[in-house]
Amino acid sequence: MHRCLLATLILATAAGAQQPNRRAEILWDTYGVPHIFAQNRNSLAYAFGWAQMQNHSDLMLRLVAQARGNAAAMLGPDYLEDDRWVWTLDLVGAAQRTLDAQPADMRAHLVAFTDGINAFAKANPKLIGDSVRAVLPVRPVDVLAHLNRVLYAVFLSSPARARDETRGWQRGSNAWAVAPKRSASGHTLLLQNPHLPWTDLFTWIEAQYVAPGVNVSGAALVLAPVLEIAFNDNLGWTHTVNTQDGEDLYELTLSGDGYLLDGTVRSFERSTHVLRVRQPDGTLRDDTLRVRRSVHGPVIADKPGKAVAVSLVGLHGPPLAGALPQWWAMGRAKNFAEFMVAIRPNQISGQNITYGDRDGHIMVFYGGNTPVHATGDRRFWGGIVRGDTSATLWNTLHPFDDMPKTVDPPSGWVQNANDPPWWATFPVVVRPQDYPSYIASRAMPFRPQQSAKLLDSDSSITWEEFLAYEKSTRMEMADRLLDDLLPLAKSAANGVADAATILERWDRSADSASRGAVLFTQWWTEYVRRMRGRSPYAIAWSENAPRTTPDGLADTAVAVAALAAAADTVIARYGSADVAWGAVNRLRRDGVDLPGNGAEGTYGVFRVMGFSQRDPDGRNAATGGTSWVAAIEFGSPIRAVSLIGYGNASRPGSPHRTDQLGLFSRKDFKPVWRTRAEIEKHLEKRERL
Repeated sequence: MHRCLLATLILATAAGAQQPNRRAEILWDTYGVPHIFAQNRNSLAYAFGWAQMQNHSDLMLRLVAQARGNAAAMLGPDYLEDDRWVWTLDLVGAAQRTLDAQPADMRAHLVAFTDGINAFAKANPKLIGDSVRAVLPVRPVDVLAHLNRVLYAVFLSSPARARDETRGWQRGSNAWAVAPKRSASGHTLLLQNPHLPWTDLFTWIEAQYVAPGVNVSGAALVLAPVLEIAFNDNLGWTHTVNTQDGEDLYELTLSGDGYLLDGTVRSFERSTHVLRVRQPDGTLRDDTLRVRRSVHGPVIADKPGKAVAVSLVGLHGPPLAGALPQWWAMGRAKNFAEFMVAIRPNQISGQNITYGDRDGHIMVFYGGNTPVHATGDRRFWGGIVRGDTSATLWNTLHPFDDMPKTVDPPSGWVQNANDPPWWATFPVVVRPQDYPSYIASRAMPFRPQQSAKLLDSDSSITWEEFLAYEKSTRMEMADRLLDDLLPLAKSAANGVADAATILERWDRSADSASRGAVLFTQWWTEYVRRMRGRSPYAIAWSENAPRTTPDGLADTAVAVAALAAAADTVIARYGSADVAWGAVNRLRRDGVDLPGNGAEGTYGVFRVMGFSQRDPDGRNAATGGTSWVAAIEFGSPIRAVSLIGYGNASRPGSPHRTDQLGLFSRKDFKPVWRTRAEIEKHLEKRERL
């Protein structure tokens, strides 16, 4: 921990901000977390914009440039594809429509938030990078364009999805809520644990804001004007990406300059955008984007005589304008009834809400927006559907009451690890046959199985156990497969037998000291490759046994041969087949280099981490996974710990870029300070605005 520095800054009034809206104080704690104490909502919003710029100024302005669709002009050709996607989806136009639909108090909130951003930049010009300075000033519509880009253009869709019908990156999160009947203390427990890349628009900032009627702690993705995953003294919530189908792809039949719909030729709406692209020598070249829009949405791909159009909830069909008002109302809620009123608008697309409160209520709500379809199951709508008939068009969304909810189940616990809502708890409360077949997928991978096991196996969970379970790196896949692999491998040739001995002694975890995890993951990669598309399991996953399948090896001979090849590969790369996990997988930033822990959720690891950056020394650096994590116990007083592995700042030179990396490596947490007295004891800096 670095040395505390106590300073008081009295700042001049920014143009356009009224003095009564500027009465706020930011107490910065020793981890760079801003605690905002404000006299009213607008001064809170102003201070939140200021505080985010303090920690993430260049990142915020770069995100604004990307949301405007002109990042390539400032930052170069690496940003061109994203710029083209912004204009293809008309995110800028959608943002203006969203701004027009905001209630007056949220419009004022957005104005104050951007005033805070711009005032910080004016007061601290040396903290603004030359490459992004031209972005200023930031406007409310920019914030909403960024929010649309996050919610719709990234979480629901992506350019990679448009190209090859696969997701451009793997999204994931964990969430738990434990009722008092299952908690050793008799208090509700809540876990917030999104898994996102450790960079760019996925960057979290931890904060607290306090004003009349609101006292909320938690995290927001940078440039969000409200906290998005949070808790107050009475309740809290978290989000996990769900399995709803908010994106539909339509195959259009071209005819002349238009397309066919119900036997009639329709004309495309056409627009042309000239994008500027900065070259290495500083000159700009033009890139011309021509967009065709059908009644389904914009065209994103062409094939002979055909075109593919995309329809995204929130951008096409009924407008969704209330994500920000909903998050604000969620933070102000004092009990379960008020929280349910707050989430009833159901404006946060693609996200589950897992909830817990002081009164003992727990819930998983399969939140977000699903189009109402007249026909078709999940497989049908997950592919490319016919676009030459209006029978496949949709124009309404399922309302709040239609969506699955697991509320106060007999088990006393709920979980979600990006699995569908049917297995939020056991015994099952919500059943798929009671809902349209396109509402959610029907599968339970290894990670949610591990999630459910950790909770269901303990009838009286202590605070210490709750924290330990969150840090579990045990591989559920290993427990299913090694009993088939090891007996055969141990009787094989010496090299394979030696590898089998390593796996037999392995703790079946991906902790930094675990020896065998590197070999196991390499074996799985090799085994799946050699199966050439065949199922690797002897017993496939079954809805009738969702927590014990899949199981066993489909081809043991291939599996044994794959182990021999995997051992050779690991030895060649690292010098030993039993190399420690943390020796290979590292946490690296600004010269800090620490052993990592956690692994991909594919293996059934609850503490998800991705180490996909191969560095010149042959080691793998962390690139994403467990990002914001917080555990809350709703006792008196409330107890909470948190962690952002990459720190609470991205600004170059900030000590808060690396000060939580050691905690992550040691599988530890930092405290969450909420009272003014606690914060004053751990104060780094004070600002009065």
